Amino acid sequence: MGPMAGEVRILLVPISEITVNPGRREALPGDVKELADSILEVGLINPIMVDQAHTLIAGLHRLEAMKLLGRTEIECTVSDLDGLQVELAEIDENFVRKDLSDDEFRELLLRRKEIYESLHPEAKRGGDRSKRTKCPSAPVKSFADDTADKWGVDPRTVRREIQTAKNLTTEAKSILRDSDTKLTKKDALSLSRLTPEQQREAASRLAAGDIDSMNEYQPPPAVPEPTEPKPPVEAPPPSVPYSSSGRHFATFEESIADLKNPDKDCSYTPDSLLAELDSFIEKFHREFEWYSDPFCAVAFSDISQVQLDYLQKRFDTISTAIHDLLKQMKRSMRK
Repeated sequence: MGPMAGEVRILLVPISEITVNPGRREALPGDVKELADSILEVGLINPIMVDQAHTLIAGLHRLEAMKLLGRTEIECTVSDLDGLQVELAEIDENFVRKDLSDDEFRELLLRRKEIYESLHPEAKRGGDRSKRTKCPSAPVKSFADDTADKWGVDPRTVRREIQTAKNLTTEAKSILRDSDTKLTKKDALSLSRLTPEQQREAASRLAAGDIDSMNEYQPPPAVPEPTEPKPPVEAPPPSVPYSSSGRHFATFEESIADLKNPDKDCSYTPDSLLAELDSFIEKFHREFEWYSDPFCAVAFSDISQVQLDYLQKRFDTISTAIHDLLKQMKRSMRK
């Protein structure tokens, strides 16, 4: 009878039966030697992890150290992890490697986030305590909390690393990598917060040695994008039914001479008459508005009824004069 799903067994497995997938990172000789010395002194403390087919999941350096010591068997945790779970375990093992470049580290971190949130969708909301993992008493952690626990750091450190990994452009990383420029985590985070154009410039200046850190970088002032000249705005059609255009003179002397010309025809035309009346009405409104000012309105409360009736009659004369003029115009219009 085979193992039940989720069951973990610890077995002593012949090293010759353990398979390492091709393409996996090779073990570092220095780390293998150091680990072998430790095993000689205190023994193998943590078993390696393999799947049901004895394919290595985690523990390559321990496996190589046991081979270096000439051992033929190794204690293994046999797990039913598969697919994404296996890849997640491999990533976690790679995080402790000393030969990871910053770019490789951030790529692994992004991949770990993708896998973890695929296996635990509720983690995208920061961890949902209403949903449980295989262990009924353990709530699902957010990605940052889970990763921080494995690293032994504050979750804020993980979030900053994720921000850097997400926002650093491929071009900026390439500029720094090609020049073998090393950045502190603080500088990498500062660089990732710039626009792609600013990242390119800052990375180039760091690579060239013009600046030693992001503290010295000042983004250039934003240059407004060139805009096409706007077409000239056409004057709106006149809102009055007359033309106010008149003759224009090149000099003041010419205008005076025109006024003194005894032969000048000064008779009104419909346009000139309407223009003058319109100007009079505009002037009337502007000056009449003054009487609504608080300076004048302060006297309103003391006006007697007799005085108000008098004003009404005087205003009526204005209305009468206007109506009389309009009637005269109407009678004179050509049929």
